[in-house]
Amino acid sequence: IGSELCRQIGGLQPARLLMVEQAEGALFLIEQELNERGLGALIVPLVADVLDRERLEFIFERYRPDVVFHAAAHKHVYMMERQPSEALRNNVLGTRRLAQVAAASGVEAFIFISTDKAINPTSVMGATKRLAELQLMAFAAAANSAHPGSHRTKFMAVRFGNVLGSSGSVIPIFRRQIANGGPVTVTHPDVTRYFMTIPEAVGLVLQSFVLGQGGEIFVLDMGQPVKIVDLARQMIELSGLRVGEDIEITYTGLKPGEKFFEELKHDSEDYAATDHPRIMRFTGRAVLPEAAVQELEQDLHAIDSNALKAFIKRYVPEYTPFLD
Repeated sequence: IGSELCRQIGGLQPARLLMVEQAEGALFLIEQELNERGLGALIVPLVADVLDRERLEFIFERYRPDVVFHAAAHKHVYMMERQPSEALRNNVLGTRRLAQVAAASGVEAFIFISTDKAINPTSVMGATKRLAELQLMAFAAAANSAHPGSHRTKFMAVRFGNVLGSSGSVIPIFRRQIANGGPVTVTHPDVTRYFMTIPEAVGLVLQSFVLGQGGEIFVLDMGQPVKIVDLARQMIELSGLRVGEDIEITYTGLKPGEKFFEELKHDSEDYAATDHPRIMRFTGRAVLPEAAVQELEQDLHAIDSNALKAFIKRYVPEYTPFLD
């Protein structure tokens, strides 16, 4: 998602495009690609971690960005389920740190990339993304009350489902399993997910930024959910093979934190249409108190996984944790 944001934003000829990335290998690849597209004069590759306040403050002071697209996150459901402290640290505390620095430097808009897994979450990953949403809504409310009618940073979030071909997507996993002769592994025959292509999702994220006034959570229209097993069958058949003869499909069972299906909205959220037919706007009253984040930061590595999940549930009551 971050790389595609750079491609599409770079194509719009901004004055400057700051590409901030913790992993230098990923940053090198997108830098080379954009150089080859003739965008080398626009881009500034910067190695940085969203948890490093001093590095962030230097970048914001040096380059004075107008808009921030925040896509940095730990996103793999089962991996984060086994180390919730890291999911909380990166997804919640990292988002808070970046948002604070952005607001202090007078950024015009801050767009957070969220997920449909944040809705009635059963995973640590989804629940930490929900906490990040609530945190941004608190920033937005504070900005409105402190500076009504004056300049303020517009905080907003955009939710969407699985992105075809992204890191951790089932597509490259199925492709590798088919190339190896199978079996293709699916968790359960009834599991469904929403899917979008990477360019489609990012194009709608940019449209959401244009629509946003601050304090909104936008949800992208992802069409109809797809059965994962149907996707596996189609990929096998498109490879010129036959299910059950050339390649087997086996079921492994849901892992901790995984759901049968994803949802579009919380019960407490109000729906409103936008001027774009594929973008919905949700507003809610729930926020994450500053005291809660400070408590989390202080105790993050001092308590065990179950206690961390209990902490999350205090502020995301619709969360159904998997306890060890």
